[in-house]
Amino acid sequence: MRHSAAHVMAEAVQSIFPDAKFGIGPAIESGFYYDFTLPRSLNPDDLETIEAKMREIIASDVPFIREEVAKKEARRLFATQPYKLELIDEIPDNKVSLYRQGSFVDLCRGPHLSSTGEIKAFKLVSIAGAYWRGDEHRPMLQRIYGVVFDTEEALAEHLEKLEEAARRDHRKLGRELDLFSIHDEAGPGLVFWHPKGAVIRRVIEDFWKEEHIKRGYDIVYTPHIAKLDLWKTSGHWEFYHDYLYSPMEVEGQEHIIKPMNCLGHILIYKTRRHSYRELPLRYAELGTVYRYERSGVLHGLSRVRGFTQDDAHIFCRFDQLQDEVVEVLDLARFMIDTFGFTSYRVLLSTRPEKYAGSIQVWDEATETLSQALAHLGLAYKIDPGEGVFYGPKIDIKFEDAQGRAWQGPTIQVDFNLPQRFNVTYVGEDGEEHLVAMVHRTVLGSMERFLASLIEHYGGDFPVWLAPIQVMVIPVADRHLDYAHKLGVELKNDGIRVEVDARSETVNLKIRQAQLDKIPYMLVVGDREVADSTVSIRLHGGEQLTSQSFDNFKKTIKMAIMDKVKDLKL
Repeated sequence: MRHSAAHVMAEAVQSIFPDAKFGIGPAIESGFYYDFTLPRSLNPDDLETIEAKMREIIASDVPFIREEVAKKEARRLFATQPYKLELIDEIPDNKVSLYRQGSFVDLCRGPHLSSTGEIKAFKLVSIAGAYWRGDEHRPMLQRIYGVVFDTEEALAEHLEKLEEAARRDHRKLGRELDLFSIHDEAGPGLVFWHPKGAVIRRVIEDFWKEEHIKRGYDIVYTPHIAKLDLWKTSGHWEFYHDYLYSPMEVEGQEHIIKPMNCLGHILIYKTRRHSYRELPLRYAELGTVYRYERSGVLHGLSRVRGFTQDDAHIFCRFDQLQDEVVEVLDLARFMIDTFGFTSYRVLLSTRPEKYAGSIQVWDEATETLSQALAHLGLAYKIDPGEGVFYGPKIDIKFEDAQGRAWQGPTIQVDFNLPQRFNVTYVGEDGEEHLVAMVHRTVLGSMERFLASLIEHYGGDFPVWLAPIQVMVIPVADRHLDYAHKLGVELKNDGIRVEVDARSETVNLKIRQAQLDKIPYMLVVGDREVADSTVSIRLHGGEQLTSQSFDNFKKTIKMAIMDKVKDLKL
């Protein structure tokens, strides 16, 4: 139905813009899109016009008819459609599959409904720009998105979710809450963290470091550039070339900005010989890396060119490998739970089409991951061919408050790099043996994880993560001394607090604190000064019973320490 709706939309667009050039129009989750080159830019009013034409086509109930023609005939049919001609040239067979409905014909492999009349409840929802085939060096097309469901009720429910998603959009909230920015003059996909966003990031990173040190990791730091030869030896230049930045010459030798941290950790490991008794060694780094993502796929914090991975690499013996994977899975679940994500999906990604190493090694690594999942009783699905070139991996995708999946922890077993770099340990037999190496993250990247947190909470962060945890609001200037006294005491106890000393009304100050999504407001007037109490308001507008300042301070400190969402007062 989604695929058929895309064809109906394309026919409607062609009837309104006869000179339209057609890109592709696939079905996607919950809906469809189609890319076009049009004589002018579309606006929201155009969507209503296109929808009306679509309803006419659906009401006509014409059949979808599949045809097979020779490539020569297909080229004749699409002679005025350059994007279709490009796709036809790439089809290896001499026969080309087409679909017709009425007078409209499209290059397509199907499948489709029997007729247009079977398309049910639909809605065109947005217009976006999209480079042809995601390449910024190719033409920019206009993309129309739509959704379609079996019933009007299901459509209405989905549209409500879309509205909520728009309210929670981390790009919108990032601006409103003054968390981060991205600047065209600096380059796309590069994030500038503002003070409030930097606070959230620092709190997460401090928690991350503390938890890793507890679990036996050593924190390391590695350079941002390295010789190109290093990446050629690793295989990244061969398998990952399109995502690496161009080399730069330094004193006659080519260097590149690092796309990942693993090789730096290998070099640290290889600075001396290691006994089997020392293993496992676990190196962790919040390492900033750079990858060349096409500008057409960049999206706020969730898809960027420079990002900081919560990266770690484990060097262990083969007999330790399963236990290490189990420990990483346990840590990943702990981190997901702590940040308030209650549901997640687990995928086991297997050997891709392009890979390094032998099939036997791949099979052994895949089985190790499978056994670790079974040991913890974690249900998972196989994701065929989605492993990285050097080994299989476990991906954990956690779901936000709207049920949308975000890429989070990933665990990869690597037998390839230890071979390429001769990463060994001295065994009990006195001989050198290759280590087993585990690449893993438990959050993903700071940028994408912050995007997921912003959208999960809609910017209404738990008190332990909130950039400003308490706003003290004096009723009048005569209450300023008491307000500042409370602010100093809270700050001395490690609580992030500000005093709103502006000459504005109390209601305006409260409203601003609510817009800034500050968890707690302490309103202080004559009674509070006299009784050493505070009047507490939540950012959602709820007024709580006044209580002693000492009790409030004790309770909020406990809530921050326990990392709870709501403060029980």
